[in-house]
Amino acid sequence: MISTTKAGAAALFCSLIFAGQAVANVDRADDFMLLDHTGKAQKLYYEKDAKAIVLVAHSNSCDIAAADSAAVNSLQQDYSDKGVKVLMINSDQKGTRDAIAANVKKTGLNIPVLQDTAQIIGSSLELKNAGEVLVIEPNTRKIVYRGGGGTAVRDTVDSLIAGTDVKVASTKSNGCAINYPHTETAKNISYTDDIAPILVDNCTACHTEGGIAPWAMTEYSMIKGFAPMIREVIRTKRMPPWHADPDTGVWEHDASISNEDTQTLIAWIEAGAERGQGTDPLLKVKPLETRWTLGEPDLILEVPAYDIPATGIVEYQFPVLENPLGKDVWVKAATIIPGDGRVVHHVLMGSGPAPEENGGSLESVFDNYIMGYAVGNESANLPEGTGVFVPADEAFLLQMHYTPIGLATTDKTRVGLYFADEVPANFLRTHVIVDPTIKIKPNSAEHEENAYFTFSDDATLYSVTAHAHYRGRSANYTVEYPNGESEVVLSVPNYDFNWQRTYTFTEPLQIPKGSKMVYSSTYDNSVNNAKNPDASRTVPWGEQSHDEMLYGSMSFEWNDETSSKPIYTKEDTRAAQMIGFMDNDMDGLLMLEELPESFAKQLSPMWGLLDANQDGGLNIAELKPLLAQMDKARKARKAKRVASIQ
Repeated sequence: MISTTKAGAAALFCSLIFAGQAVANVDRADDFMLLDHTGKAQKLYYEKDAKAIVLVAHSNSCDIAAADSAAVNSLQQDYSDKGVKVLMINSDQKGTRDAIAANVKKTGLNIPVLQDTAQIIGSSLELKNAGEVLVIEPNTRKIVYRGGGGTAVRDTVDSLIAGTDVKVASTKSNGCAINYPHTETAKNISYTDDIAPILVDNCTACHTEGGIAPWAMTEYSMIKGFAPMIREVIRTKRMPPWHADPDTGVWEHDASISNEDTQTLIAWIEAGAERGQGTDPLLKVKPLETRWTLGEPDLILEVPAYDIPATGIVEYQFPVLENPLGKDVWVKAATIIPGDGRVVHHVLMGSGPAPEENGGSLESVFDNYIMGYAVGNESANLPEGTGVFVPADEAFLLQMHYTPIGLATTDKTRVGLYFADEVPANFLRTHVIVDPTIKIKPNSAEHEENAYFTFSDDATLYSVTAHAHYRGRSANYTVEYPNGESEVVLSVPNYDFNWQRTYTFTEPLQIPKGSKMVYSSTYDNSVNNAKNPDASRTVPWGEQSHDEMLYGSMSFEWNDETSSKPIYTKEDTRAAQMIGFMDNDMDGLLMLEELPESFAKQLSPMWGLLDANQDGGLNIAELKPLLAQMDKARKARKAKRVASIQ
């Protein structure tokens, strides 16, 4: 039995000493982001306020590393309240995440084990053996200790905490060897045959003249100059901009870069990024001449020009575009091209009644939603057999979010629409899961909020989108099935506010009647979040980016609905939406005590009438008439206000 006392753990940790010299050329730890064995994103430089970072090499197959788990746990337990971060990293490529998680459970580890799937982090840190320990000083990122465990590690950590000189820079370590085959072949990598094709496949769609990226990969000299940045953005997973967990879901247009290509590219950069022989393939990459990536649209709409000031907050704009068609159409695809992409954060588009009947609002675009634009989500190709029906008498409604950039400019966005030649089989429905009542606590690094949507009938789910603002940290969609089982269908462990991507399933999901789709978002309202405008605030729901949103959208079709037999209305989805964010215990019923205080006070006198089946709460069917009454009253107040102005 392994002793878990401090003395026994330290002695066990010391058993990692072997007859080999702990010599390394690397004395600094560059930033990286990796997912741990639970699927959570771990960033090295996020721990900048730690007193010390201890990084231990992990292996699924090394008995010595497994036996050492008690010592690592003890180290974490003894120093966690002293500002020390302990992590493990698995770079041996001998197991999947599930296998690593099983090993963690078997060996009793309670430390995050980071999975270095492409081996580029372990190789750059020159971790040679399972059980090897690095102690990193967070401010300078200097590796102040390398080698075996035991008292030398604790002495080093104690010195960093006390702010005194580190006595021991390295010792010898033991454990199974970690091999990095890609580093052995780095000298044989060809820019012409290997590197440029990787860039063409993964990067030049954006990094081209006329593309959305800030610089173009036009030739080798550009790559050579930006090589350090390329290495950094790949290590931190900022590029390519794809944020879905690779272990959850299979997606159309997956923009992630393969482990093999990552290894090749990083090994070439770290070996000096030499040009070598051969013609440069990047010279053949053509500038982007048109942004209509789906071809010439059937209809192009011009959004009226809008002047954005250099600074300040610009309220959401709600342009209404006249429908010039004079006939009903089915939209099958759309593209939105901003006039000045630097200031256009997002554009949402739908159709609805003309302005005199329904002015622009945050919700109106969703009544008959067509698509949303954000960087990385410029076009929407609707699933085959579906479409969005736009009647001849409806206008196109837009919601536009502008963000000043320090320079006054004018935006003139264009919309391209593509119509189906024949009536599709079914409507594409879009539902937004929101909670406008969220309150994110000050100085909280992992504040979670969630809401849900109940599928009242069988449905086919095509795509999902996760959205938050500057404090967004991670998000996921979980289906809770009627039989009690649950399944995570999308995980975004490293959410990036700069990219608002729609994730489309390669195989649409069949969602049975009665299933709940739970959307969860985690927010980082701490000072360690470099994007955080103010960690001391209690952050509410708000349209502007300094506030936050719990906001996830889904596109699906109802299986029992057809284009000739529409069944579901906006009242159905709005009722489901309201229950989804107010129903705290997620039992499908909205209880009076779950309502916001002012709303509960308003409804309390009539609660018995609203609760038609007298079960104590409101279901979707009981809530719909109430929403209809509220909508009618809101329109009456608006009409009265307009009449008084006239």
